[in-house]
Amino acid sequence: MSTTVRHVTVLGAGKIGFAIALLLHRTAHYKVRVADRDAARLERVAALGCATVLLDSSEDAARAIDGQDAVLNALPFQFAYAIARQCALRGVHYFDLTEDVENTQAIRQLSGDATHVLMPQCGLAPGFIGIVGNDLARSFDRVLDVKMRVGALPRFPMNALRYNLTWSTEGLINEYCNPCEAIVEGEKTQVLALEGLETFVLDGVEYEAFNTSGGLGTLPDTLLGHVRSVDYKSIRYPGHCAILKLLLNDLRLRDRRELMLEMFEHALPATDDDVIVIVASASGYLGNRFSETVFKASILGAEVDGQRLSAIQLTTACGICAALDLVADGTLPQSGFIGQETIVLRDFLANRFGRVYRGEPVDVAQATTLAETA
Repeated sequence: MSTTVRHVTVLGAGKIGFAIALLLHRTAHYKVRVADRDAARLERVAALGCATVLLDSSEDAARAIDGQDAVLNALPFQFAYAIARQCALRGVHYFDLTEDVENTQAIRQLSGDATHVLMPQCGLAPGFIGIVGNDLARSFDRVLDVKMRVGALPRFPMNALRYNLTWSTEGLINEYCNPCEAIVEGEKTQVLALEGLETFVLDGVEYEAFNTSGGLGTLPDTLLGHVRSVDYKSIRYPGHCAILKLLLNDLRLRDRRELMLEMFEHALPATDDDVIVIVASASGYLGNRFSETVFKASILGAEVDGQRLSAIQLTTACGICAALDLVADGTLPQSGFIGQETIVLRDFLANRFGRVYRGEPVDVAQATTLAETA
């Protein structure tokens, strides 16, 4: 274990922040400090044995960052750039989970003379799915098309949308409303959210998938000039997209996002009984043979040290924790902007946190060094 990354701050003590703190603290490799403006949330992470900082002002946020080796930002996306900038000024490694394209591009602009790592989009999508997409693309002599599909779904939906809230409602609405990056016929472009509807069956279950924003992360920039097409779609149960189009387009709720947020949080119950569905494929040529390679996974939640973590908590937290580990042990660069697809899939899946994506249980508490988990 590198001694240069030891003290870490987790910003945000919500569901994802709590999961990150739990996973990192139980390794005994990191001294974890958690900062939030909600005292009740901080009490819960304090019970794990983590230090806490109550955020009342910008000065408190600076105090939470100062003296740390790394910051893992689990706050809403609108705070990403400001926090990344503070980390860059203070020489602190920065990681986040944002799906927001604008914030990520702004963070990238900070990296020119950065002495430490700036690594946004370290969750599931964007995040892990970019690692998979890049790995699939690199497996061909000449790759043509890369398709990535991800869903965070309730296992037992009981409403017309066939959906329950499993993560940030603001982030969800962003995905449904904002333009989506893609590569079409070799050109980087934007496509409309909610378009490109397709259906498929996986393990006997029928799904639909459609364009949503932010899931590709920086992968289009990495693969531009090497592929014919790259796209990302969210997986839902059939019928979801049609209702969303009614709400967003016909009723014009895309122009009233605060109202849509209120409606979703009032009418859609949250659930911890969820499943993460991942399907990614790439097609191209191996020698003279036209071939296709597919990666798929279905991941459920799990209990960790008596704490129940939903599937979205577990996969998102393990994604950012694995990124931290791979910087800490020197596998990844030690400064500048790092796109998630820089991580080699083999390295990620061998990591003690990344193993969750192989369907293996979380079991990092017994390891005394990073090397022992490989």
